[in-house]
Amino acid sequence: MEMLGIGISAALAIGLPALATGWAQSRIGPAAAASLTERPELGVTAILLIAIPETMAILGFVVAVLILMRGG
Repeated sequence: MEMLGIGISAALAIGLPALATGWAQSRIGPAAAASLTERPELGVTAILLIAIPETMAILGFVVAVLILMRGG
C-alpha cells in the first residue's frame, strides 16, 4: 500500500506542474506572437517568457524522481 502512495505522490509531482506549465504557455504564446507582430525586436524576450514556465515541469520531474528514489 505504501508503494501506491509513493506512485501517486510522484505522479502528482510531475502532473500538476505540467498542467500549470501548459496553462501558462497557452496564455503567453498568443501574447508573445501578438507583440512580435508589432515589435519584432522582442524576439529574445518572447522566447524567454515562453521557456520560463517550462522549468516548473522540469523541476516537477526532478521531484518525482527524488520521491521514487527515496521510496525504494
